[in-house]
Amino acid sequence: MLIIKNADLINMSDICHENKDILIEDSKIKEIGNIDVSKYENAKVIDAKGKLVTPGLVDPHCHVGLFQDIVGDAGSDGNEMTSPIVPEVRGIDSVKPHDPSFEHALNSGVTTVVTGPGSGEIIGGTFCALKTYGKTIFDMVLKEEVAMKMALGENPKRVFGSQNKAPSTRMGNAASMREALFKAKEYYEKKKEYEKQVASGKEDAKKPEFSMKWESLSRVFDGMIVKIHAHQEDDITTALRIIEEFKLNATIDHCTSGWKIPEVLKERNQKVIIGPTFGTKTKIELKDKSFEAGRVMYENGIMFGIMTDHPVVPLENTTTQAGLFVKNGLPWIEALKALTINAAKVTGIDDRVGSIEVGKDADIVIWSGDPFHYMSKAETVVLNGKVVVEN
Repeated sequence: MLIIKNADLINMSDICHENKDILIEDSKIKEIGNIDVSKYENAKVIDAKGKLVTPGLVDPHCHVGLFQDIVGDAGSDGNEMTSPIVPEVRGIDSVKPHDPSFEHALNSGVTTVVTGPGSGEIIGGTFCALKTYGKTIFDMVLKEEVAMKMALGENPKRVFGSQNKAPSTRMGNAASMREALFKAKEYYEKKKEYEKQVASGKEDAKKPEFSMKWESLSRVFDGMIVKIHAHQEDDITTALRIIEEFKLNATIDHCTSGWKIPEVLKERNQKVIIGPTFGTKTKIELKDKSFEAGRVMYENGIMFGIMTDHPVVPLENTTTQAGLFVKNGLPWIEALKALTINAAKVTGIDDRVGSIEVGKDADIVIWSGDPFHYMSKAETVVLNGKVVVEN
């Protein structure tokens, strides 16, 4: 049992409370209010007086564990580039729990990461949601498969075009994605019809032939989140057409040029995940990369999270990157939302993480100062109810 006393609490639910206490038991938040410590003789007590206390941070899109730090190619397991369509692969099967980046993230206040395949394929497999502390993957997993990764733009057409294979153009990218979705939808409909016939008692109902590929992809027609990698405006609008055509529950990830066409995103109530925004504009797709994006998305009422895309921006720079969005006009609290509750919402894990509320996972950070100030650090990190960092 753990009690955090006297916290200046930003819970991300009804936002800010001064001098509040948090009671934690069995990995969950049990009570928030004014707690009488004398009732809990065996509890560990942390006095957070004068400290800012927030939920653990959530990165909604990265590749930690799949592209391992230090070891180079030997630790690069994030792209199954043997085919442009590989929905059957699962990011969790490539995660290396002892990638030092997990510890770096934890020490920086990041307690949950949504990590998975890169963008070398049109459909690259599933992302997982993990906590950043644990001895094995079983200790870390929050959700084994949280989203299906898809990609438009330069990456897949370069990978396969260089082998003289399809796709080699943007229209080839879109055609490959559509063809796969049509096949998965046909598989899905046959499976549902078979299940309907069995339920009605039809004895000669013919079971469709099993396909691991289409079985995996067909889950998007039951609401599985789709993460579509798209940087520039034409790829973003292609993603929007495909989302509408197949009625997908999707986010547009990176959405680098999206701040130039916010009305298009707003009209469709489209959720996005922006970033990474640190670094140079290494290719034409990144020409519109700007820290103005957060302010524009917020002003247009667009739901968004902020990603690092680790290892592109190291996870330990999560708050530094977000602070630059604040510098460029994004309200402070909205930047924090983009790293907590909104990051959790756009990845479908807000029932567990992203805010400090009774019943949710006890993932909490006590900060030495403003999280977005370069001198501040995550002084104490609680994950699943245990103190795992004490700086």
